[in-house]
Amino acid sequence: MAKSLRSPRQRQLLELLVKTRQSRGLTQAALATKLGKPQSFVAKVENGERRLDVIEFIDMALAMKVRPVDMISRLESAPASKRKVPKES
Repeated sequence: MAKSLRSPRQRQLLELLVKTRQSRGLTQAALATKLGKPQSFVAKVENGERRLDVIEFIDMALAMKVRPVDMISRLESAPASKRKVPKES
């Protein structure tokens, strides 16, 4: 499996997180407060300096009042040029 840190799909996830936060009228600081984290946590996630684990992703989505499954669905429906589909063996 290829690393995903700077992959197109990882960038798409970060873009989705930023746009969702902004559409909810939240600053990085406000979201961080809801998460009980410093503002730098949100900044590092959004800048791709820090990866989220699954639980952190769920917590972030819920803090923005978005269902995590809806965010994942948006990633799954990305144009094929932006995602890699695993080859069947």
